[in-house]
Amino acid sequence: MLTFAAGPSKVYDTLPQYLAEAYSQGILSANHRSASFMNLYQETERLMREKLHVPEDYKLLFTSSATENWEIISQSIVHRASFHLYSGSFGKKWIEFAKYILPGTGGLKMAADEVIDVAGLDIAEEFDLIAITQNETSNATQVGMEYLEQIREKYPEKLIAVDTTSSMGGIHLNFELGDIWYASVQKCFGLPAGLGLLILGPRAIAQTQQKGERGRYNSLNFMLENAATFQTHYTPNVLGIYLLNRVLHDIPEIQHTDKSLRERMLKLETCIAQTSSLRLLVANEKSRSTTVLGVSGPEELISRVKKEAEKAGMQLGSGYGPLKPTSFRIANFPAITDAEMDKLIGFLANY
Repeated sequence: MLTFAAGPSKVYDTLPQYLAEAYSQGILSANHRSASFMNLYQETERLMREKLHVPEDYKLLFTSSATENWEIISQSIVHRASFHLYSGSFGKKWIEFAKYILPGTGGLKMAADEVIDVAGLDIAEEFDLIAITQNETSNATQVGMEYLEQIREKYPEKLIAVDTTSSMGGIHLNFELGDIWYASVQKCFGLPAGLGLLILGPRAIAQTQQKGERGRYNSLNFMLENAATFQTHYTPNVLGIYLLNRVLHDIPEIQHTDKSLRERMLKLETCIAQTSSLRLLVANEKSRSTTVLGVSGPEELISRVKKEAEKAGMQLGSGYGPLKPTSFRIANFPAITDAEMDKLIGFLANY
């Protein structure tokens, strides 16, 4: 069954080869304090710089999931409170999670078709970090780099944390516009779930050290001390890191992937717009995601399309939360081939 779910989504077709190589090379038994693991960590970080254009002074850390990073950020980095800009369910979960740790947390919820009105933003001095859900998987929206640039210019003294769970590895991110970036590998990296990525800039590292939070399993100072010698604080998902390394070896530089996904998404959007009964979930193209497309319609129709797609060997992602009955989501991730996407477009064109 070919899956277009928004995550976990389709893995790369080369995954069986990578797994066989991991076994033959002994990586499945590698100690995370060994030279072989440290070399793997170091090379993976180098490849993130080479392929995704992560700046030299930004540090790559490994976590269990993107969700774990919510706790790490509030626990180890934020001094007073964070201010969250979001439009969907995952952004809402992030702010609610942060409030458990820092009750003074605040935020602004936007409509799916709304872009950030940076000129109209008024974020008080008490908030030392701005949290932005750059790509909201639940409602297929995104925040363009131009808005991050405007926020950076307006609030240069505040740290910026960016959720790119369903966009890192798919679109060209300007990492210098944020201090904290995080993602998971089961979306644009085309890998099985179980590994989170946390990328920290020098200002975020400095604030972490200044706060000095320690004593927890995932205290960031503890993680950073180990990462300085390319080790992890506790036993990591070594296989996941190896698979990420192999994917990074084989993929093109991010500007090429970005161009390909944008062209493919345009074909997909055009197909939906030309159908007689399906509609784009997000009408405003400026807030519409490049890597996840939301499609809406009457509940009966959405159910029928999903069932008929399965009969044709394709699984569409369900809508999320309150959008589940009247929408489905389509992943536009790099592991999905052009031929597979063309097959889906041909199927959807009949509606």
